[in-house]
Amino acid sequence: MTKRRSRGDGGLHWDEKRQRWIATASLGYTPDGKRITKRGSGTTKTEAKNKLKEVLRDYEDGLAIASSDYTVGHAVNDWLAYGLNGRDEGTVTTCTILCKTHVIPALGARKLRDLSAEDVDKWLAGKGKTLSTRTLQALHSCLNRSVKRAMARDKVKRNVVALCSVPKGQEGRPSKALTFTQAESVLGAAESSRMHAYVVVSLLTGARTEELRALTWDHVDLTGDPNATPPIPPHVAVWRSVRAGGDTKTRKSRRTLALPKRCVDALLHQRMQQSREREAAGERWKEHGLVFVTKVGTPLDPSCVRRDFRKAIAGAETAGIDPKNWTPRELRHSFVSLLSDNGLSLEEISRLVGHSSTAVTEAVYRKQIRPVLQGGAVAMDRIFKADPEP
Repeated sequence: MTKRRSRGDGGLHWDEKRQRWIATASLGYTPDGKRITKRGSGTTKTEAKNKLKEVLRDYEDGLAIASSDYTVGHAVNDWLAYGLNGRDEGTVTTCTILCKTHVIPALGARKLRDLSAEDVDKWLAGKGKTLSTRTLQALHSCLNRSVKRAMARDKVKRNVVALCSVPKGQEGRPSKALTFTQAESVLGAAESSRMHAYVVVSLLTGARTEELRALTWDHVDLTGDPNATPPIPPHVAVWRSVRAGGDTKTRKSRRTLALPKRCVDALLHQRMQQSREREAAGERWKEHGLVFVTKVGTPLDPSCVRRDFRKAIAGAETAGIDPKNWTPRELRHSFVSLLSDNGLSLEEISRLVGHSSTAVTEAVYRKQIRPVLQGGAVAMDRIFKADPEP
């Protein structure tokens, strides 16, 4: 004889239309008097009851569980479609490429509810054999934000990606800095190039490439005001960048820099060269008021700057410089190292390059640790006497 279920255990019946067992449970009533009923289905009685137990457990946890066919791919695509609103176009493009190239092909078919931390660890470890640590961090961030968004919309109970650490990937190309001899060679090689002023200003002011690409002539003063009190030297106002909204990278990146004489001369030549190109282009010229532009006045993109920079320094091979191994951003690294090598304090260098603290200046940008700190040695010689008397 079949044992009768206790009151509150719910019901179990065969659905002829669906060809499945349906387990149901009543959980009371809503404030408007509607009965709250939860269901679970399966091809067997046991499967239907187990599904109902999962639904009830999730309900008790306060979670409206997603359908069982919601996958990691669905979560990632939803995040790409709706979670990047207001982000820079470049950011959206980068995230889309990373997700469609690495995340979705490897994990997209996995049901989101079944995704485990072990799955994520194995995936990241496999990617670490071919990708850099920075790329692994970006992949982890994309997946983490996708699952976090899905969790906020009750698609999954917890975010297992947040529990996983990023392994070390392949070593990237280390950044470099020019020595004084190499810097002089680069400046000399670039003199006959359209990029001459760009190279000079970048190397002698330490401005970021994204700041120079957004630099306008109305933010450049090549005469200053020597009669002011105190006198105002020729200067450049680094107040904009090509980032979304035109803001600089940090609050301290918004700065005004005095121009060395070599920069003033290069920018005067740049202004005359741009006037000649404007006249030659005629109606094709697109005026944007920018200091560094193409031959028809349009803004420069990063690949264009990198290509023209390498062409400009092609004559510096005699100083041991292979153009294909150098990028424009390393002029900024060289600026920091040259100033440090000549005794300027780390705090002052940090202010000049617009860093929010000296930590990045010291750990990432400074390639030469000079001058030699002599204070300790001098003091110890005085304390212990460098030449003790016999």
